[in-house]
Amino acid sequence: MKRHKLRIKVPVGYLETVIEEPDGAPKGLALIAHPHSLKGGSLDNKVAWTLARAALACGLIAVRPNFRGVGGSDGSFDHGIGESEDLLALAASVASHYGPLPWTLLGFSFGAYVQHRVARELHAQRLILVGPAVSMYEFAANNIPTTLIHGNEDEVIPFAAARDYARRHDIPLIEIPGAGHFFHGKLRELQQTVEGLLCPR
Repeated sequence: MKRHKLRIKVPVGYLETVIEEPDGAPKGLALIAHPHSLKGGSLDNKVAWTLARAALACGLIAVRPNFRGVGGSDGSFDHGIGESEDLLALAASVASHYGPLPWTLLGFSFGAYVQHRVARELHAQRLILVGPAVSMYEFAANNIPTTLIHGNEDEVIPFAAARDYARRHDIPLIEIPGAGHFFHGKLRELQQTVEGLLCPR
């Protein structure tokens, strides 16, 4: 595996970004969005890191940026709007380097809200929402194949809210029994669940 730490040009300036390449020829690109910037979220968040491990295990290039205002990224928090614009620009830059590989979008909590916005404009083959902040932000319908993963003991985003959103938009919901919002003690199970979605059968 190769790991690169870069600053990539986007509308707000530059985003600090970690790009990890799997061994062998990559099968696609995975864009991973971390939780809320003002609540300690960063590319080093353990759930975001776990999503990157799952992507790499399935032969995808894992792209983990820090949102604007986080770590070495320029700018300041913009409630998901500017963050979405930044990720679209970042994806275009990454794609220009790696070529026409298919995108998979993965987002955790607030990052899931950003990714569901990105999915409206970026041509991606799938969207995976992990612990999406559906009780805090207005999530619209999705226009690409989507899967929702949620812990049934989530203390931040009630499982019932995630279930209602999934039912309303006919989105498959995978329940992680006993998991809270940050998947303490359940990260391996989360990784295996995501690998089950991403790895070719």
